[in-house]
Amino acid sequence: MKKVLLVVCVVMLMFSLGCASRDYVRQQIDPLVDRISKLDARVTSVESRISALESKVDANTAAIDAAKQEAREAKALAQEAMKTAMNCCDKADAAVKRAEAAADRAEQAAMKAGKAFELQQKK
Repeated sequence: MKKVLLVVCVVMLMFSLGCASRDYVRQQIDPLVDRISKLDARVTSVESRISALESKVDANTAAIDAAKQEAREAKALAQEAMKTAMNCCDKADAAVKRAEAAADRAEQAAMKAGKAFELQQKK
């Protein structure tokens, strides 16, 4: 019987030492609860800032896409203007060549007329 009583005492002693009181658990958990609530508030704040940044990025992306489209259109217009300018330059070069040829013919005609005048004056 003494052995049984000793075993029961030992078991009860083990259980009494192994259990934590409610106050002890609260003391240990309260700082954690405070930290968790602070972290939760910070996470919420960060999430709201992230969503605001995402909306700004989306708006900027749309503006960038619009600017790219305008740049492509401007490039196409510039290329078309360049082709037109090159066409005009080619036409102007052709007109200059025709004018030079006409000037050469006029000069030759003037020289012939001058010679004819001189011959007529000599007669």
